[in-house]
Amino acid sequence: MSENVARRGFLIGGLGGAALLAAGCTSNEPSAAPTSAAPAPTQAAGGNDEPGTKVTIGFSAPAADHGWIAAIAKNAEATAKQFSDVEFQPVEPTNDINQQISAVESLIAAKVNALVILPNDGQQLNQIALRATEAGIPVVNLDRIFPDKLAYRTWIGGDNYGMGVAAGHYIGTALKEKNVSNPVIVEIQGIATLPLTQDRSKGFADALKTYGFEVTAQQDAQFTVETGNEVATSLLQAHSKIDALWNHDDDQGVGVLAAISEAGRDEFIMVGGAGSANAMRAIKEDNTVLKATVTYSPTMASSAIKLARLIAQGKGMSDLVENQVPQSITLASETITKENVEQYLPLGFES
Repeated sequence: MSENVARRGFLIGGLGGAALLAAGCTSNEPSAAPTSAAPAPTQAAGGNDEPGTKVTIGFSAPAADHGWIAAIAKNAEATAKQFSDVEFQPVEPTNDINQQISAVESLIAAKVNALVILPNDGQQLNQIALRATEAGIPVVNLDRIFPDKLAYRTWIGGDNYGMGVAAGHYIGTALKEKNVSNPVIVEIQGIATLPLTQDRSKGFADALKTYGFEVTAQQDAQFTVETGNEVATSLLQAHSKIDALWNHDDDQGVGVLAAISEAGRDEFIMVGGAGSANAMRAIKEDNTVLKATVTYSPTMASSAIKLARLIAQGKGMSDLVENQVPQSITLASETITKENVEQYLPLGFES
């Protein structure tokens, strides 16, 4: 996607194990006898983690000027280190489009076996991804998508629309349980002009509509702590009573929560976005208005490295019947609450 600051997604622990990537692909029930409709898998689940052909995976991402982006690079490197058959070759992270193009060109020249790219701008880096593919190097496109499907072998990323839907259902259900009518619902976006933000807002509005609710006020906060604080302060001053607030991004949510605390407001519930560790800790402690967050976790980078390794080694995903890694994987947006936060805390990123 064409944005300099972007977002998110939710993982999947190991790609060899789980209902992670596609619902219904695995089961805990004993396997039935193979039939012509469902041939027996040729490799036991988890077997893909065994050492295989040595491969070099190149990695390029934006500069770590944001908690989520920093976690992307950290997760990619940590996962690569888990495999003795992977040589991880990252290039210098940058927010400069031309520098990222040059960095990817260096990886193509080095003839890496696979590339994992989170582009600063999918549109502007589309041509260099195409060049890699034409050179026989499979590209795993992480999060911000290249517009040309010929530019990547597999895309993996989060569900922005699904984030909005998850947030909307949490708020709608909570307000219905309280018998609230005509609620004041406030939405703090990231960057309003970005497609990802528009997808999130549409999902939120669509879900709220099923409860007969709609957004009262909406303002963007640029994905920064400072602007989050300023926007929240303004919205709190404009509305003497609020019933619910959805903040799209947990990084900017640090500023949002600070503004709420400073104003001494606690009459509403708040839902965050992305799944940061500090948001999860606040949810666990249950001493602020933040009661839930919807995931768009940077652990997707870990999955991208695993996918690149499998593709470079000519393997498929052992939990799937198909012989090759899927062309596209959209991760689910999970809702984290006090009841399940312990399960997600290990996946949180520091804001």
